[in-house]
Amino acid sequence: MQLKRAESVLVVIRDEHKQVLIMQRDDDANFWQSVTGTIEMGEIPLNAAYRELAEETGIALPKSLHPILDCRLMNQYKIRPIWLYRYPPGTEFNNEYVFCIKVPAGMPIVLTEHTDFNWTSKQEAMQRVWSKTNRDAIAQFVPD
Repeated sequence: MQLKRAESVLVVIRDEHKQVLIMQRDDDANFWQSVTGTIEMGEIPLNAAYRELAEETGIALPKSLHPILDCRLMNQYKIRPIWLYRYPPGTEFNNEYVFCIKVPAGMPIVLTEHTDFNWTSKQEAMQRVWSKTNRDAIAQFVPD
């Protein structure tokens, strides 16, 4: 197994009705989240955001019409102990770059790394997502 870099992206997805897409992880039924993923070597965070969005949801819209917005926020959080084996020895923290995108309502979602998804209100999404950084990003970057 190739070890992960401790740098990732978080992409908050909403539609024009302010519904937020959250997905249930396939390795933890209680863990709901927005799109996330490791930034690959040589990849810039914005490109990782586009790649992860397409990989995890099947959403691949024209960038000129539906740009992913750089929220200009980088979170640092402690990696869950059960996931430390995925990182180089001694790694404790991950740097997470935050992005958001507005997509058309009714977009078909094709899951590849999750078992379920829901379009929910901002408040429900904030209650259901597992991580504080995801909750804070929804609070800050999804309009009321």
